[in-house]
Amino acid sequence: MQKEKSKKTIECKKCVHFYITWDKHYPKGCKAMGFKSVEIPSIMVYKLSGVECLRFENKQARVNRP
Repeated sequence: MQKEKSKKTIECKKCVHFYITWDKHYPKGCKAMGFKSVEIPSIMVYKLSGVECLRFENKQARVNRP
């Protein structure tokens, strides 16, 4: 039995906490959660906790703040 797919997909590339690492084995990272991964961090968070990432912060929203 497969897990039900998430209704809302978090796009880490649009998050201020997402970064690309120099580590070829773990190329994607999340500054907010403090880890590096082979997969997109939001996918790892969902797989491990069953909850969507709660630290997502849109880059565009930060730029457009007064």
